[in-house]
Amino acid sequence: MSYQKYSARALSTVLAGALAMGLVMASHAEDAAQPMEKCFGVAKAGENDCKAGAGTTCAGTSKVDYQKNSYKLVPAGTCTKIKTPNGFGSLTSG
Repeated sequence: MSYQKYSARALSTVLAGALAMGLVMASHAEDAAQPMEKCFGVAKAGENDCKAGAGTTCAGTSKVDYQKNSYKLVPAGTCTKIKTPNGFGSLTSG
């Protein structure tokens, strides 16, 4: 094979790889851009996100499952649809 045939194949391979990488990165960028909201009363013990309220100081410090002053970040618009043994998630502490 000639040098030109190798060159064309290499260029095609590089372009196909770049296109594939671009598609993968675009799908991950969409996931990262999704707005989140605090959802109280849905975190399991020790799985809350930071600064949950009285009795907790930061992530992972809630003492009981579904603690009402403990929140977990969830995709915006889903909080009040999350069902727990104590009811549904809440956008407010308490």
